[in-house]
Amino acid sequence: MTPTAARRTLFTPPVPASPFPYHPGSLLSVTDLTVEGVSRLLARATELENHDPLLRDHILAKRRVALLFYESSTRTRTSFELASKALGADTTLISSLSSSIEKGESLKDTGLTLRALGAEAIILRHNSSGAPWLLEEATRLPVINAGDGMHEHPTQALLDLRTILAHLDPRTKTCHPELSNDRHPERSHPAARDGAVEGPAFSNFREITSETLAGVTITITGDILHSRVARSNMLLLPRLGARVLLCGPKELLPQQAAGAGPGIEIERDFDAALRQSQIVMMLRIQAERLAGLQLDLDEYKAAYQLTGQRLAAHAPAAVVLHPGPIIRGLEITAGVADGPQSAILEQVTNGVAIRMAVVERALLAGGNGAPADRPSSVEPQQGGLA
Repeated sequence: MTPTAARRTLFTPPVPASPFPYHPGSLLSVTDLTVEGVSRLLARATELENHDPLLRDHILAKRRVALLFYESSTRTRTSFELASKALGADTTLISSLSSSIEKGESLKDTGLTLRALGAEAIILRHNSSGAPWLLEEATRLPVINAGDGMHEHPTQALLDLRTILAHLDPRTKTCHPELSNDRHPERSHPAARDGAVEGPAFSNFREITSETLAGVTITITGDILHSRVARSNMLLLPRLGARVLLCGPKELLPQQAAGAGPGIEIERDFDAALRQSQIVMMLRIQAERLAGLQLDLDEYKAAYQLTGQRLAAHAPAAVVLHPGPIIRGLEITAGVADGPQSAILEQVTNGVAIRMAVVERALLAGGNGAPADRPSSVEPQQGGLA
């Protein structure tokens, strides 16, 4: 009897669950948060913002927070420091130019030193992608990612979301630049004047769901290749139903970015993207990361600069965002940055409230005993930017 050849079967072992984050209070990526977790964080940000300051500063009284910044920062560093102090925490700032980092000390040793000195949480800005994961693994402290290389900036995406919701009419899913324009009350939207919208429009979103941004198109334009802000928004906004258009030249926006996830498309024609958008997010050209790229700035400005004329012609009702720092006259003109459709300074203000909620979550491991916000399982990211 001729023996039958055994059929060879292939077995692919399951991908083990990521051990990150080790600490339930860490925020390394926006994918660490469920949609429900995002909703709780934004709701808590509003509660803390409206809390009596004399009572609020007892929430984290004398808790120790270290801000470890390997890159220069104005908005992120200052807002994290103000947010921590508003909750009563003690903060210390360590920069790469005024510490043993300058002498060659490793990130791991710096983190372990901060832990030995009594730091209970570390807020990290680093020029290398993945640095927050390494720091959390070494210290097992709650680590908040304040921007890592070209990878992610999760709290920026959260404050961008809060700003978007402040201008979004929950009844019609249309955006209005005037809806939350505290700088110019006379421009307030009729719905707000009539009492239909109380305070910031976000108060009407009792709960954020996977359909909250359904029907909303958000265009992100500029240096997307190097932008951690773009990546975090790409990972967050489509999960809430948004359609995200990426716009820029091929040098700053490789075609494979369209495969970063569902709800993400590429539109090379800036004017066409504007005509479809309720939200326009501009990004600066990151000169410090452009080594080896050939980019004609005059051609770039002609094709992708957001001017008042272009905005009026193609997106007269859109809300304009920018994570900063702004390079006036390059990606955006001064008239647009300071104009009635700009919510750029609102983004800065929202950063304090969001970061209060994130720091509280870090030190209370979920905030007020709330369950961890980490998804039980996260699908591996397909495609995306290197």
